[in-house]
Amino acid sequence: MASVAETMARLEAAGTEQNRRVYRRHGARDPLFGVSFAELRKTAKSLGRDDDLARGLWSTGNYDARLLACLVAEAGRMSEADLDAWLAACDAYVLVDTFVAEVASRVPGIRERSERWRSSARDLTAQAGWDLVGVLALQDRQLEDAFFTGLLATIEREMPSAGNRTRHAMNAAVIAIGVRDADLKAQAIETARRIGPVVVDHGQTGCVTPAAEPYIRRTWAHQAARAAARTAKRTAAAGRDPAAGARG
Repeated sequence: MASVAETMARLEAAGTEQNRRVYRRHGARDPLFGVSFAELRKTAKSLGRDDDLARGLWSTGNYDARLLACLVAEAGRMSEADLDAWLAACDAYVLVDTFVAEVASRVPGIRERSERWRSSARDLTAQAGWDLVGVLALQDRQLEDAFFTGLLATIEREMPSAGNRTRHAMNAAVIAIGVRDADLKAQAIETARRIGPVVVDHGQTGCVTPAAEPYIRRTWAHQAARAAARTAKRTAAAGRDPAAGARG
């Protein structure tokens, strides 16, 4: 089991000035080492899930250490109070996205957590709540379409007054809802049209907030192409198998 000190030394050795400049442009604050995400994931894989290490890394306040903490945290040992405390300490949108994807989305109670965080006046907290909507849209098949129809109405109503990163997360939620099923596709596209262009300040970066409608349409087209390719592959394989017709 690696210690916090050993892991911090490993992170420091892997950091670069170029990455530090990039991370700062994306809102990261010192202290940070500037470790690439590829190296962070490699490090996390070698460490495995370790709750004590994750909490120790988080307590350092170091940006890279907190990213790694999300990757090695044992989500099942996180309480709701723990999740709230970690989110409150997140001071950059990339850290919020990583925290949601790797920790908050893996703890039961996503729907209730999303509702609570979305209602926050703090931009990064509301961002996390809408990030979780994307998780629900793509992963929870038990939820009815009416749930997401209501969220589309909320997005349309609240987008103009939402915070900067919240607007970006709302737009991503529209996209996720739009690729969930065919009925929601139409509703999400209509919502995106009524909202119009979503303006997000990405600072001194090359990042953009994608237009929802074309993104949804491209995703559906890509999925259709993949399905057609799988069908063609199965048909070709059956044609090469003399027994395929008998089995059919």
